[in-house]
Amino acid sequence: MTAFFIAGTDTEIGKTFVTCALLHAARAQGRVAVGMKPIAAGADLVAGELLNEDAARLRAAGSFDPGLALLNPYCLKSPIAPHIAAAEEGVAIEPAPILAAFAKLQAQAELVLVEGVGGFRVPLGKRYDTADLARDLALPVILVVGMRLGCINHALLTAEAIQARGLQLAGWVANQVDPAMLRFAQNLQALTERLPAPLLGVTPFQADGDAAGAAAGLRLPE
Repeated sequence: MTAFFIAGTDTEIGKTFVTCALLHAARAQGRVAVGMKPIAAGADLVAGELLNEDAARLRAAGSFDPGLALLNPYCLKSPIAPHIAAAEEGVAIEPAPILAAFAKLQAQAELVLVEGVGGFRVPLGKRYDTADLARDLALPVILVVGMRLGCINHALLTAEAIQARGLQLAGWVANQVDPAMLRFAQNLQALTERLPAPLLGVTPFQADGDAAGAAAGLRLPE
C-alpha cells in the first residue's frame, strides 16, 4: 500500500502522535514518507502562514517538507468543530482541493499517511463529513484507539462505520492516552478479539510525546 487514512475513535486520542510514529517507522525502513492533514482547526499565524500544531508535527516527521498548501489544504483559525469554524470564516470545505493535493503528494512519496480530524464522522459541511472524505480518497484505514474507559464501544462502532462505507480496516493501534487506565491488558485483549484487523502495535503513555521513540513498537500494514 502507498497510502492510508488515519482515523480515530474520538478527538484528543493521539492520532497525530501515532501518525508521526508511523512516519518514523516507515522512514526507518528507508521509505520516503510524508503526512497529510487535509483539515485542521486551530492555528496561529507563523511567518505569514496559518500553522496548525498537528500539521507542524506531521511536517517535521516526514521525509521532506511538501509545503502547507499540500500538507494542510484547509487550515482554520478557531480550535472548534471544523464545520463551525469554516462557516464562521466563510470557507467551504470541498473534496476536490484535498484530492488534488493528495495526488501530488502521492507522486512525490512512497507512502502518504492522511490524518483525519477528530473522530471518524466529524462534519465538514452540511452534507459532508470525514467519513465521506475517507470514502472519496478510497484508502485503507488505520484506526487509532485511545485506550481509556469506553474505548471498546468507540472502537467497535468506528470499525463498523468504516466497513459500512466499503473501506478496508487495515489495522489498528492502541494508544495509551490514560496512564491510569484500569485493566489495560484485559481491554487490549477484548479489542484484539473483536476488531476485524490486526493490531499494529501499542504506544505506551508518553508525557513528552516522543513519536520517533514510539516508532520501534509499531509496524505498517502489509
